[in-house]
Amino acid sequence: MSYEKQSSSESRSPLKAAPLRYAGQSLDEEIQRVLEDDVLVYLIMAAFAIAIVIHEWWRWFIKSPPQPIAFTVFAAIVVGYTVRKVVLARRKLKRLRLARDGERAVGQFLEELREKGYRVLHDIVGDDFNIDHLLIGPKGVFTIETKTMSKPARGKPEIEYDGTQILVNGFKPDRDPVVQAKAQAYWIKELLVNLTGKSVAVRPVVVYPGWYINQPTKGGRPDVWVLNPKALPTFIENSNTELSDEDVRSFQVHLSRFVRNTVEK
Repeated sequence: MSYEKQSSSESRSPLKAAPLRYAGQSLDEEIQRVLEDDVLVYLIMAAFAIAIVIHEWWRWFIKSPPQPIAFTVFAAIVVGYTVRKVVLARRKLKRLRLARDGERAVGQFLEELREKGYRVLHDIVGDDFNIDHLLIGPKGVFTIETKTMSKPARGKPEIEYDGTQILVNGFKPDRDPVVQAKAQAYWIKELLVNLTGKSVAVRPVVVYPGWYINQPTKGGRPDVWVLNPKALPTFIENSNTELSDEDVRSFQVHLSRFVRNTVEK
């Protein structure tokens, strides 16, 4: 990778359009924000407090009227507060990095479907939310929400899904993934209508990398698929929806343009 310096102050990008977003980009941005807002600021505060204490002790050493006790108490408060904030930020960063890595792994898995005529878009940003992955192909349009969760230390990592509700090791998630996935699919459906004038069914999917999913035993396949990513190709191939090559190409072009315009704003 190289670049050339330009002497002119009037220049513009050689790129005709902003690049498409990659899998996990929103999480990368959130990780950077946490590092800058929840770690770096407090480390600087702590370093400043320690510098003041060192200065005051130096004044005491050279017989200048010192106040080391007051400044030590001040530094202790600042450092204690900083340690607490950094510990909390570290936990949050661990969760974010796990989620980011999960999105990237699923994204790489989805890229393999290009050989079967599918187009893949990642990290489509809406108002206060993002869609992790969007798959467009002969069998339809699919929004894919990735949920990457640590496995239990013991026992089988199982998820129960009855078609309406998800239980992860017997517990209901704080945020309902089924409702979230439905909202994402509806948003994409409306967006496609606005962009192309065509209405197409959009299938919401939730994937849990590394987990075993107990599917509903009655009533056929539910509106929202909850799957291990490895099961997704089979579910897609058994889907009844059929899209023409022209529709696949049109949807991909319009959505790509939308993503690029969103990045440029």
